[in-house]
Amino acid sequence: MIFPSIDKLVEKVESKYTLVTLAAKRARGLREVEKDAKADEPESKKFVGIALNEIMEDDLKYEKPVSATDE
Repeated sequence: MIFPSIDKLVEKVESKYTLVTLAAKRARGLREVEKDAKADEPESKKFVGIALNEIMEDDLKYEKPVSATDE
């Protein structure tokens, strides 16, 4: 079983594509600066797992960019 659940993660963001992009960017940031990980032991030792847990716990947020068509 995958934790956190993909279905629950998609509820936190607007689409599965946003979820993938957000998690990938955060995982790259964690990889580049390993000290950026939380001081307490995360459930996952992989950077993508840490990023997904942060999204699930609302520790990682994003802003939807405003395009010219949205205004």
